[in-house]
Amino acid sequence: MKKLILILFLGFFGIASIAQNDLPSVNLKTLDGQSVAIDDVTNEDGITIISLWATWCVPCLKELDAISDIYDEWQDETNVKLIAVSVDDSRTVKRVKSMINGKGWDYTILLDTNSDLKRALNASSIPLTVLVKDNQIVYEHSGYSPGAELELYEKIKELSK
Repeated sequence: MKKLILILFLGFFGIASIAQNDLPSVNLKTLDGQSVAIDDVTNEDGITIISLWATWCVPCLKELDAISDIYDEWQDETNVKLIAVSVDDSRTVKRVKSMINGKGWDYTILLDTNSDLKRALNASSIPLTVLVKDNQIVYEHSGYSPGAELELYEKIKELSK
């Protein structure tokens, strides 16, 4: 009974859930100002991680740093692709490019300055990590704590089979 209550609680508050919804078709900007549809840049041959983050969000940065340390291995083993979507607004978006350069992240970086994707995904908080396969959202997780990237990788391996 306690497990059932916990599952209902976590599902209700969106901590981690299995979804099966279409990835919304939202246009975002690249770092050099080009418009791109999110569903056009997902990994057609496998899993795509979409991570909503911001320069001012400490848990977001910790999550993306932790994934960065092992991202090459993930790509070799599962062909996963990560798209880091900054939800920085017009006041803070100018920090994104210098932060990316300083971090050395090897991710596709897109900008959602109007929070269009964030709204379309019903994201109430960041970081929000979404796994997409065949343009279907198959998993999402909100928040970050150390080690969550390992759980994410287990989910990626499971979906890659």
